This record gives sequence, structure tokens and C-alpha cells, in this order.
Amino acid sequence: MTGRTFFNSVANGETDIVQGLLSILHQTGSTYCIIGGLGVNAYAEPVVSLDIDLVVISDHISDIRSVAEAKGMKVEEFEHSINLSISGSDLRIQLQTDTRYQEFLLHREQRDVLGYSMSVASLQDILRGKVWAYSDKARRKSKRQKDLSDIMRLVEAHPELRAQLPPEIVSQLD
Repeated sequence: MTGRTFFNSVANGETDIVQGLLSILHQTGSTYCIIGGLGVNAYAEPVVSLDIDLVVISDHISDIRSVAEAKGMKVEEFEHSINLSISGSDLRIQLQTDTRYQEFLLHREQRDVLGYSMSVASLQDILRGKVWAYSDKARRKSKRQKDLSDIMRLVEAHPELRAQLPPEIVSQLD
């Protein structure tokens, strides 16, 4: 079973929503990079997630939104993201609208993630985003625990990253 087949079967994918997303990004000429757990999967042993978190150039969000709606996707707006979903898949796409992430686009690289060639934030930016997420006390504890686990996966795969972590996170890893 390929990574792509596995990913779609876990997401109960009657339709290949990841390929649909990549098509929308191509159609709108959008520069993007994957972040979050799927971004971690590009640099460490993969773990299944039903979220695709990504950053796009902020000027392209309205175009992506329009094309997604025209393709039958549900679009929901939240405080720090615009979420896309489609009937027939449990996968959720989250366009990050927090402006801090825009600079991640400058350091993106092409990587293979579960059978898809995608633009992914750099290893250092993926780590930085996970540190921001873990440090956000307003997030649910279960989300923060997953962020800490993602940080651990990155540090296990790339021990040199440990030196970039704040002391309060290093103490959680020990």
C-alpha cells in the first residue's frame, strides 16, 4: 500500500482531497507550505493526522476560498484559520491566517509526504511553529500535548534541534 493510498483510507477518502487541495493551489498560483503535524511528518517518522495545516500568501486566500467553494468544499472561518472540508473525507484543511507564519514561505522546500510531493516549511520553521503552538496556554491541553509529542519526534530525528528549544520545553522532554 502506498503512502497516498494509506493516507486516503485513514481519512475515509472517497475523493483524494489532498490532490484536490494541490490542484486548487496550482490553479490559483498560490505559494504555500505545509506546517503542523503533516509538516513534522516530512522530517520525522510519520504519524497519522486528519489535519493539513498550511500557510499561503495572504493575498491568495480569497482566491483559494472561491475555487474551493466552486469545487463543493465547505469553507469555515475561525480566529486564526480558514478551514476547508469536503463531504466524503474526514480530512480537514486549515489555512493558517496568523501573520507570524507568512515568513515560513521564504524557507519552504519540496518534500515527499505520504506519497505527495509538497512544499513544506523548513525544519527550523516547523519546530518554531510547534513551539508557538505548545506555548499557547489558550490551546486545549490535549492539543498542546500533541504539539509536545511532535517536538519530541523532531528532536529524536534531529537531535541538533534540542539547542533551539526554550528551557521550559527541554525540561518537558527529559
